Amino acid sequence: MPKQKKKTPLRKCVVTQEMKPKQQLIRVVRNKEGQVFVDPTGKKNGRGAYISRSIDAINKAEDQGMLARHLNASIDAGVFEELRTQVNSDG
Repeated sequence: MPKQKKKTPLRKCVVTQEMKPKQQLIRVVRNKEGQVFVDPTGKKNGRGAYISRSIDAINKAEDQGMLARHLNASIDAGVFEELRTQVNSDG
């Protein structure tokens, strides 16, 4: 029997509303305690939101409060700085 190719999981960016492979997005999580943080592994427990790996998307999410609305929590400025750092380190 031929091996079946694994399906790549798709997720929707909360800013651009585009479906992209999970590896091309960054996951931001709100846990039960209400803490919001960047999840580089993509496996931590909690409510997750995905955002594109672009500075424009991160800026738009911060300006318009998209992540805060999606996660139903206030987002610290440090989270956006961590997102920008991750995008800049990717290339």
